[in-house]
Amino acid sequence: MRMEYLGLSEIRGPLVVLDGVENAGYEEMCELTLADGERRLGRVILLEGTRAVVQLFSGTRGLSLENVRTRFSGAPMEIPLSREMLGRVFSGAGRPVDGLGELYPEERRNINGSAINPVSRLYPRSCILTGISAIDGMSTLICGQKLPIFSGAGLRHNEVAAQIVRQAKTAGDDESEFAVVFAAMGVKNDTADFFRRNFEESGAIQRVVMFMNMASDPIIERVLTPRCALTAAEYLAFTCGFHVLVIMTDMSSYCEALREFSSSKGEIPSRKGYPSYLYSDLASLYERAGMLRGMGGSVTQVPILTMPNDDITHPIPDLTGFITEGQIVLDRELDQAGVYPPIAVLPSLSRLMKDGIGKGYTREDHPILANQLFSSYARVQEVRNLAGVIGEDELGETDKKYMEFGRLLEEHVIRQSPGENRTIDQTLALGWQALGVLPREELDRVEETLLRKYYHEDGAAALRGDL
Repeated sequence: MRMEYLGLSEIRGPLVVLDGVENAGYEEMCELTLADGERRLGRVILLEGTRAVVQLFSGTRGLSLENVRTRFSGAPMEIPLSREMLGRVFSGAGRPVDGLGELYPEERRNINGSAINPVSRLYPRSCILTGISAIDGMSTLICGQKLPIFSGAGLRHNEVAAQIVRQAKTAGDDESEFAVVFAAMGVKNDTADFFRRNFEESGAIQRVVMFMNMASDPIIERVLTPRCALTAAEYLAFTCGFHVLVIMTDMSSYCEALREFSSSKGEIPSRKGYPSYLYSDLASLYERAGMLRGMGGSVTQVPILTMPNDDITHPIPDLTGFITEGQIVLDRELDQAGVYPPIAVLPSLSRLMKDGIGKGYTREDHPILANQLFSSYARVQEVRNLAGVIGEDELGETDKKYMEFGRLLEEHVIRQSPGENRTIDQTLALGWQALGVLPREELDRVEETLLRKYYHEDGAAALRGDL
């Protein structure tokens, strides 16, 4: 028999404090009943002896210290799980908000989950193709990887996220075995409508599970949203056998909620006011990605975060970079130049890329071509800096070729329309065509056999439309 507690000891912002609580557990759910019969859910976030601090889902407005009855459930928060989640829209706390009724669960799971045991991990060896050349060609996403997108305020990361959801698929696998879990945190109504309408109109909604936390929702729900999404992803991957891509936007909103959450508990802040446990909290989310031995499915994460003031050394991108296996960086200069997607190639990196591309995965020339494109584009930046000093007309013939190569790469390889879904063969062909403007002797990272097979001096002319 569960005990019911009458009255509250303290109300502190979104938190309530109860004294004399026995046998309560951390993360345990509880229900508060007000004098008028209204019921509100809460979660235990701190225990100090017999004192319990509870965070309420719907805030503390209208509460009094007296005549409030609290009953603890004896269990942490759980969400219902089923294959029927595909095509459904849920709130950040896992409640259906699409008007299609409650989900009939095949099972219920604790949303807190745990990181995958390194001993149980299976090293990823296949890739997920997004149809975006700048990602597929040069920063390939691998099954089981966590590859964040670093963006800035006002950049088109929402469009990039929507395009990835519409177009993503595993290389060589049946598309029916692929699913997307999309979690939005702290979004405005127009942004939520954009994602929902975009997925419905494209038909992608049938393979997507959406968790939508609005900017007007309580911050505790924002903290729960990625955990609900990852719990759903783990069920679809390791119980149902799907390859699941989890896109979480915006992790900066999640971290801001965590900072507010920490401040309301009276914790001592760390760098820029964020809690000292921000690293371990993010790691508890990111490390739930991967593949398990003996299991057919996988969980791949693409968290999206906006860097305050475009500062990549800010605590959120800084700590994220330590945990994840690379990053995709959106560039403001490319965006202002009208290039979509505005992906900065050189600071972008996929550390697991080498193990999931090449012969047997994408194409034999993919790793070599990617290395050559990186090397040549790095030389383009050096030549552009030199041209800024002496002028482009004073450059040598080879340097002028590099300037042209940079323009072709940005205009024809990186740039593509939001609705354009390129195959890996199209992406690699465009890369070889861009390299065609450079003299053969400049391609020092490509084997002679591949040069004879793929390199054509008239490739750049074909790209420009001169042929």
